[in-house]
Amino acid sequence: MTECAVILAGGQANRMGGGDKGRLMLGDQSLIERVIERITPQVDAVVLNANGDLSRFEDLGLPLVADSIGEFPGPLAGVLAGMDWAAEQGHEWLISVAADTPCFPRDLAVRLAQGDTPVILAATPDPERGRLPQPTFGRWQVSLRHELRASLNDGVRKIRQWTQAQGETLVVFGEDDFFNINTPEDLAWAEQHLK
Repeated sequence: MTECAVILAGGQANRMGGGDKGRLMLGDQSLIERVIERITPQVDAVVLNANGDLSRFEDLGLPLVADSIGEFPGPLAGVLAGMDWAAEQGHEWLISVAADTPCFPRDLAVRLAQGDTPVILAATPDPERGRLPQPTFGRWQVSLRHELRASLNDGVRKIRQWTQAQGETLVVFGEDDFFNINTPEDLAWAEQHLK
C-alpha cells in the first residue's frame, strides 16, 4: 500500500460559530482525535490540513500542511495540500477525510480502493437521487495534483465539478456512515447516540 491520508480541518466552521470544529469534545475525545484514531490504521501515514497558525495542532503529533491557494477556497485546496505532501513522501494515493465526521467506516480506505478511476468518492444511499456523494471522503491519485492546482487557480471550488471531470467513481457506504457535526444540535445528537 502506498497511500496516505489527509484530515481536512481547514474550514471556517461558520455554522458552529467559528474556531476549530475538530477540537470540540465528543465524550472523552475531541472530534479530530476520533478521526485520527479511525484513519491511522487504514493508511501508511496521516497529515493534517489546516489554515492560520498551525502550531495550535502540534500536540496531535502529525505533520501539518496549509492550503497553498489563498482566501479559503474550500476542501479541494486541502486535498491539493495533502496531495503535495503525499508526493513529497512518495505516496501514489491520498485518502481524504473530514475533521468533523468522527464515525466514518473503519474500512474506508479498503472499500474506496475498489474503485478503478483516478478519483473515487464515498457516497451514501439516497431515496430520491439513488446515491448521495460525500465529497470530502475520497481516494485521489496523487499524480493529478498539477491538474487540480490549475483548476483551483482557474476558480474551480466545487469538489464534484472537478471530480466528475476526472471520471469519478462513487462507492456506496451505509446511510449513517458520514454523519458530520456542523451545528451545536449535531454535536448534542452525537453525544446522545454515543451513550
